[in-house]
Amino acid sequence: MVSWLAKQVISYAMSRTRAGDIGPTLRLEADHVRFTFPGRSSWGGVMEGKGEVERWLRRLTRVGIQTYPDEVLVKGFPWRMTVCVRGHDHLRSSAGETVYENRFVIWGRMRWGRITEYEVYEDTEKATALDGWLAEHQPALG
Repeated sequence: MVSWLAKQVISYAMSRTRAGDIGPTLRLEADHVRFTFPGRSSWGGVMEGKGEVERWLRRLTRVGIQTYPDEVLVKGFPWRMTVCVRGHDHLRSSAGETVYENRFVIWGRMRWGRITEYEVYEDTEKATALDGWLAEHQPALG
């Protein structure tokens, strides 16, 4: 039941992010959230606090990456929950060509309904390739 509810909340937040509204996602995060995106691409790094995560999410929406949760699992007590999201994302050019496509797992911790830390696991080489495409086709977004 808790995993079903979590999937509804995360699906809603991601749908709003796909539409350019990162507010629902930010409301799920603790002020002191720690977000890790591995790899050497421009997307990679460790973001500390809502402000840094907000900048990362704003770039995601400006670029137009569409992120979808396929499965959400939650376990634990409200004061120490683990959340796992398996999903997929993509970016299509203005001509409709798929220029980025990836699968991901987000592994995180929550405390009293707020995400305190999370890390994304995905093919980081694809994120690096996306950097190259952006530099060539949309340098203002790179």
